Amino acid sequence: MLRRIYGIETEYGVTYSLRGQRRLSPDEVSRFLFRKVVAWGRSSNVFLENGSRLYLDVGSHPEYATAECDSLKDLVAQDKAGEAILRELVAHAQQQLDEEGVRGDIYLFKNNTDSSGNSYGCHENYCIERIEDLTRLEQVFIPFLVTRQIFAGAGKVVTNAKGTAFSMSQRAEHMWEAISSATTRSRPIINTRDEPHADPEKYRRLHVIVGDSNMSEYATFMKVGTAAVVLAMIEDRTTVLRDYNMVSPINALRDVSYDLWSKEPIALVSGRDMTALELQEDLCERAEQFIVNREVPADQVQAVKMWRECIEQYRSDPMGLADRVDWIAKLQIIERERERSGVSMSDPKVALIDLIYHDTNVDRGLYYRRQARGHYQRIVSNEEVTRASQSAPTTTRAHMRGTFIREAKKWHRDYTVDWVHLKLNDEMQRTVLLKDPFRSNDERFQKLLTSLERRPKGD
Repeated sequence: MLRRIYGIETEYGVTYSLRGQRRLSPDEVSRFLFRKVVAWGRSSNVFLENGSRLYLDVGSHPEYATAECDSLKDLVAQDKAGEAILRELVAHAQQQLDEEGVRGDIYLFKNNTDSSGNSYGCHENYCIERIEDLTRLEQVFIPFLVTRQIFAGAGKVVTNAKGTAFSMSQRAEHMWEAISSATTRSRPIINTRDEPHADPEKYRRLHVIVGDSNMSEYATFMKVGTAAVVLAMIEDRTTVLRDYNMVSPINALRDVSYDLWSKEPIALVSGRDMTALELQEDLCERAEQFIVNREVPADQVQAVKMWRECIEQYRSDPMGLADRVDWIAKLQIIERERERSGVSMSDPKVALIDLIYHDTNVDRGLYYRRQARGHYQRIVSNEEVTRASQSAPTTTRAHMRGTFIREAKKWHRDYTVDWVHLKLNDEMQRTVLLKDPFRSNDERFQKLLTSLERRPKGD
């Protein structure tokens, strides 16, 4: 599969404080946050006109799932649109709290851990061919995910029994299995729960839950684009791939996270040792050969080129990636503060930097303040993010979902939607089943749209 459907689900951290003191619990803040959402759809779990899903997840975490995208640029725009949509909810909730005389500020963080040690996820979804034998995923894709922290990690200051140290990944400490059907109990790198949200005879949805939430648009584009090419190589049985199966993927995941400059070898089942950089470089070389011999989409070709550039920059001067890679950008800021103030990695000033880097408030958040000064390479414009917050991608099933929601609201019709169903809640209960995520229009959908204008008798 070369054309592929992607999606990202992001859970956000939320708090409400006044001068550093928590004033409301996350549950209380989230209830204020989702008042507007409930007004939109009479529920805290709604699909929006841009094709996305917004809901309140376990632990009072607002969660945004992008619409189905078949373009990496669309995916980045949709991901950033989630931040924009939630910023609107924050502004509305902040106004309500101010009017009720509750003093303090709402903070919404696009990160993966809180001060109590809890972790919340950033899940990637890839539509793949219907395969039952997961051997090649274990041999190739999991090692790829374990070592891609080099360019995909969000960075984290971690304090444990060994002391305080900087790590590449926020999620590495919280994963416990390589492959599992569970999501919260064991937190696997790949979740195998088989919910394709498409024709189950043709497709499978690969659910990757090991990734960090990226502020960097560049990192999001590259982590999903390179994963798509690696999956295409795995699906193509004519492509020869090395068995990178690791003796202990979970131990390797944690070790790589602390091995900032990729010096330590990882033990493979084959008896060979490879560093994270060596494994990434080997896969990148194979991907470069693959895109020459296949009709790979242009954006995936671009992702492989970016992959190569990152590997070369990381090998020569890792800090040169501070304009593209979150963990390196954050580490650079921290080290400059430590040098200026003479503080240790465990100093509260460092912890504050670690947190406010992920603040989604564009005027207050460290990432966004630096982005405004041109410190980061971008993939999409602010205008493209605004469009993505209002409209679904035009080339996937999401287009039909978003259009149906918008038109149903326009005609004041009661409706129900999910990833595969569009239902008009009237006497006829007209429903369209959308089993092909690649299809953006069809005759049944057009008939359903037409029926929105024809109010049943008695309405």
